[in-house]
Amino acid sequence: MGTELSDRLFKRLAALVYGRSGINLHAGKKQLMRSRLAKRLRAVGAHSFEEYYEYLTTADDGSEMIQMVNAITTNKTSFFRESDQFDFLSGAVYPSLAAASKTGVTVRFWSAGCSTGEEPYSLAISILEYFGQTRNLEAKVLATDISTEVLEFAARGIYHSGKLAGIPEPLLKRSFQRGVGQHEGYFRVKDEVRKLVSFRTQNLIKPFQFGAVLDAIFCCNVMIYFDKETQQDVIRRFYDCIAPGGYLFVGHSESLAGIDHDFTYVKPTIYRKERLP
Repeated sequence: MGTELSDRLFKRLAALVYGRSGINLHAGKKQLMRSRLAKRLRAVGAHSFEEYYEYLTTADDGSEMIQMVNAITTNKTSFFRESDQFDFLSGAVYPSLAAASKTGVTVRFWSAGCSTGEEPYSLAISILEYFGQTRNLEAKVLATDISTEVLEFAARGIYHSGKLAGIPEPLLKRSFQRGVGQHEGYFRVKDEVRKLVSFRTQNLIKPFQFGAVLDAIFCCNVMIYFDKETQQDVIRRFYDCIAPGGYLFVGHSESLAGIDHDFTYVKPTIYRKERLP
């Protein structure tokens, strides 16, 4: 099989990925693309990257394009990954939401780029830990990703014990069911946590389906794959989705520096949409 990837084909395939997902693959990602797509060539019966590109642009019904993006995207995450952000939720965001209403508490989060589900489940757990005894709690964590493969994994809510190594034992017992027998070594997210989270496909360069209703958006280590123009557009639309007083959380390798936006800087990785005067 001719598995060499020429610069010309790399640029063409990278353009397809960019057009589909907004992910900007520079020349340094050529070998990553070559290794990640080798299985996709075999899956569609292509004998070269030239044939694979021909298949994508002439014969594909759209399903292989999804598989290509699934293969290219890196999905690395962990439970409670950004610990200081969870401290900020407990110390500032949750008390503010609790004080906003005397009849009940509403929490509306979006995990944008949720990967295999660790972030949205961590958010759901933190909500239950803080508001567990609160009456009339209405909480929902929307979890989205462009990759259908990771969403299917996330929706199952089953993780190997190695993924949970940093979670204290009491919290682990409250939030997860330990597998036994043939399932030993695995944990399943408990139903009370799972019911707070809903998974759906969302391409961040496509229109969002809701208005300014969210208390916070978590988009960590996603925008590093976008060019400045795409970052600008996504941040603007994030702002429109967040309720006044709500927050945007990004990854530690990211910032809004150099992007024209209306958020107020709070601290590293955390930005606020100010309330109306």
